[in-house]
Amino acid sequence: MTEIAISLSNISKCFKCYTRPADRLKDLLLPGKSKANEFWALRDMNLEVPKGQTLGIVGRNGSGKSTLLQIIVGTLTPTTGKVGVNGRIAALLELGSGFNPEFTGRQNVFFNGRLMGLSQKEIEAKFDEIVAFADIGDFLDHPVKTYSSGMFVRLAFAVSTSVDPDILVVDEALSVGDEAFQRKCFARIQSIRARGGTILFVSHSATSVIEICDAAILMDRGEKLLFHHPKFVVDKYHKLMYAPEDKAPELREEIRDLQRSVSYDSFKQHVSVVENKSIVTVSNDPANEEPEPQEIREFYDPELVPTNTISYVPRGAKITNPHITMPDGKVVNHLVGRKEYIYTYSVAFLKHAQQVRFGMLVKTVSGLELGGASFTASSQCINDIEPETIVIVKFPFKCLLNPGVYFLNAGVTGLVDGHFTYLARHIDVAMFRVQPETNSYASGIVDLMIEPSLTINADLIEKHQEINVF
Repeated sequence: MTEIAISLSNISKCFKCYTRPADRLKDLLLPGKSKANEFWALRDMNLEVPKGQTLGIVGRNGSGKSTLLQIIVGTLTPTTGKVGVNGRIAALLELGSGFNPEFTGRQNVFFNGRLMGLSQKEIEAKFDEIVAFADIGDFLDHPVKTYSSGMFVRLAFAVSTSVDPDILVVDEALSVGDEAFQRKCFARIQSIRARGGTILFVSHSATSVIEICDAAILMDRGEKLLFHHPKFVVDKYHKLMYAPEDKAPELREEIRDLQRSVSYDSFKQHVSVVENKSIVTVSNDPANEEPEPQEIREFYDPELVPTNTISYVPRGAKITNPHITMPDGKVVNHLVGRKEYIYTYSVAFLKHAQQVRFGMLVKTVSGLELGGASFTASSQCINDIEPETIVIVKFPFKCLLNPGVYFLNAGVTGLVDGHFTYLARHIDVAMFRVQPETNSYASGIVDLMIEPSLTINADLIEKHQEINVF
């Protein structure tokens, strides 16, 4: 039976907003006759997080993510419902929470460590490790009120993860650190995962959620709309985030229907099937031990099409016919590494559009964003496009990817009511496969075109053998 690390049963949280301070006093003295406006940050939240799971939480600002985490760690009390936490919990919530701004960094290490249940001797034993991880130099003996946001989060993360928590809660705090420190933090998170720790990870970085998490939930207006595979959740989150406000209720209901009809396990099976399309079976028949070398060629497979395309609500533009061609125009979706191709699609404009830009993105099966291109500079955009105009967009690229299956996005942005937003966007609208190459040295996902070389000096080998005599 799976052990549950965190359980939430019918959790709701209501905040009362008073127009005047006197109204708060009247509410205390005369319960039931409150003049407060009620804001429900969470409504009927039910969730079980198994031990060892890394759960991502995504949602727009004000969706209830931080309120949920504060209830889990115990800094907020729910209005209704029951919370169960099984294990030692460490949290990195609001920047510097738990730190006394008047204390030095050194004093706060001991102060915060005691709050998390460590003894004085345990903190002393871990102190050098904490200081080395935070790497803030002489600022360790300065009051933390003089710290930059980066130094704050360095010390807070170092202390929080030093207690070897059973459950780690991170709320968007890592976004303020520099790249080197973020990499160190993610490595520490991976080590907590490896030893069976449970992690709740809130971030607006879709790539981080997809790369780190086993599952994810989408929250909106205090409601858990969707629990699913991270990639599936992130795609729906982006669709909701860029939808016009009048379409948001319809999309929320659509996502609720998906939650009822599509299971997490079925989506994992779908991902497994797609991944297996990149696996090559090698025969053990002795007759095939030395096959004749054959040139690998591109071709088009009509069965290699995505089945989970996510389309944003259109705003006056329509994307059609996304596909890959060879330089001579031949349509293909089975590619050969290190060769040139063109990704292209058409955009039909139904309304007048301004400041129009186009983009594309390549992703792995798990949703990791590998790279792409977009018209980012003001000189690259089209200032005005009239209705009934069709634009053909082409992105030439060199296939520097190792064997596997990959997905493509297509998008067009422009001005709507004075703000840049998507006029049309499709996630996972096309897919392609890079074929195996037996003579390649490359490993990982990206082919860096490394050609290794060896230098063998027979004299040095003989000398080495003479020295190491047993």
